Amino acid sequence: MRKFIITLIALTAAVCAFMPRAQFLSPSSPANKLRMAEAAIAQFYVDSVNEDKLVEDAIRGMLEKLDPHSAYSNAEETRELNEPLQGNFSGIGITFNMAQDTLYVIQTVSGGPAERVGILAGDRIIEVNDTVIAGVEMKNSNIMKRLRGPKGTDVDVKVLRRQAGMTDTIDFTITRADIPIYSVDASYMVGPNTGYIRLNRFAAETPREMNEAITKLRGQGMENLILDLVDNGGGYLNASIDLLSELLEPGSLAVFTEGLNSPRNDNYTLPEDMKPLFADGRLVVMVNQYSASASEITSGAVQDHDRGVIVGRRTFGKGLVQRPLPFPDGSMMRLTVAHYYTPTGRDIQKPYTKGDQDGYAEDMLDRFNRGELMHQDSIRYIDSLRVNTLRLHRPIYGGGGITPDKFVPLDTTEFTKYYRNILAKGLINRYVINYVDTHRKELLKEYKNDNDYVERFEVTPAMLEELYHLADAEKIEFDAEQAQLSAPLFSMIIKALIGRDVFDNTTYFKVYNRHDPIFKEAYRIITSDEYDQLLSPPDDSALPLRKAS
Repeated sequence: MRKFIITLIALTAAVCAFMPRAQFLSPSSPANKLRMAEAAIAQFYVDSVNEDKLVEDAIRGMLEKLDPHSAYSNAEETRELNEPLQGNFSGIGITFNMAQDTLYVIQTVSGGPAERVGILAGDRIIEVNDTVIAGVEMKNSNIMKRLRGPKGTDVDVKVLRRQAGMTDTIDFTITRADIPIYSVDASYMVGPNTGYIRLNRFAAETPREMNEAITKLRGQGMENLILDLVDNGGGYLNASIDLLSELLEPGSLAVFTEGLNSPRNDNYTLPEDMKPLFADGRLVVMVNQYSASASEITSGAVQDHDRGVIVGRRTFGKGLVQRPLPFPDGSMMRLTVAHYYTPTGRDIQKPYTKGDQDGYAEDMLDRFNRGELMHQDSIRYIDSLRVNTLRLHRPIYGGGGITPDKFVPLDTTEFTKYYRNILAKGLINRYVINYVDTHRKELLKEYKNDNDYVERFEVTPAMLEELYHLADAEKIEFDAEQAQLSAPLFSMIIKALIGRDVFDNTTYFKVYNRHDPIFKEAYRIITSDEYDQLLSPPDDSALPLRKAS
């Protein structure tokens, strides 16, 4: 026992030697207690322990007792989290699907390493560096690790290629290079003077991509813009502010942050001597319940400044600012330090209970169960959180997330159990891969471009029957009534995926948007008088509303 006490005192002294003076003078502080506990476990525990994991578990445990967005990631997780936001990675440059446990190349990146050596859409990669990856139930993440690597290094792949009724295997050596990750999924004209841009995240290259997309569309006659932020989970704050700098008047307040230990910090758009790319013309922003963080900063500022109309469903409500705190081993703690507030002072963050991660995760299910996603009158408005927009003084609401100016209900009519089961088995992708494999040449010959394809290609009843036969083979019980209900959805997804595989990602959205209720409402509003009605001052008889501070 005496030896234990002497050793523990020595450990305590060693720990305190590295503490700031204020903490050294307080040996009973929680930080000292935690360090002493870890040191004692490492020194005296009956069995061997993994100290790295012990410390990681302790950090995760502490953060779980805080807000829902403070988090810890190990070195590998940190790389995976940062990669999509940094704008590129080193690899071979393909878009792929896993079809029946085989890697199927959908597209090669234009000018990328795979395209340069002759990899083609439709090829199946079956080996990577003499390791078989087909038919062995290898995880996507493990396959990607084998294909990615440092720039300039080589990777050997064996490809199965079907063409002209024959099947060949071909060996390729591909030199890895930097591959861009795009945040703009699609940009095209949807009418004589209306453009559409689909943004999937706010990343390092987003401002450049958005500038190029806006410039291109303006060159094609765009006077009005539909900005699609549906399912956009956010990303970098600066990317959002840069985008708002192209949409709002110069020098406008875009967002401000504030926390207990973080004084208020105002973020403004471009200086007043700079000219935005699209500060005039009609603007509609599409959002839904999965639009979060930077998407909410963007849509909230557009709404607060009366710059455009927000269409869709109430956004996620992620308004907490995380400060990244990297550790020497490459791991990172993202600690919440402040709240995001829209220019009118609305707190974007939805309510939460500290430590109740499960309850927070179930919020979306709660919204569905209480009917908020289907019925506008089920949305909970809190009178004390009403504010006025900055220019027209329209009443809008805080309380978490951005409530749209025009609500679009979630339509689940076509989403049947039969459709869900087929989708979950990956059968739609499998069917599309097989179809494109067989018909790629005739599709390219029949349709001169993707617009021609979108206008003329039709998914036939015979094609749907082929899909249903695939489902039968997977022991998914056929339901005639549900199949009929889901037929328009099946047809749209099949057409969109075939278009993406034969042409590009924009083709997918050209097809999808014709079916999407949020897009259809956005387009209707931006081309009608209702746009001006939604952006009108309230009736003089309306009660005055307070502005949040």
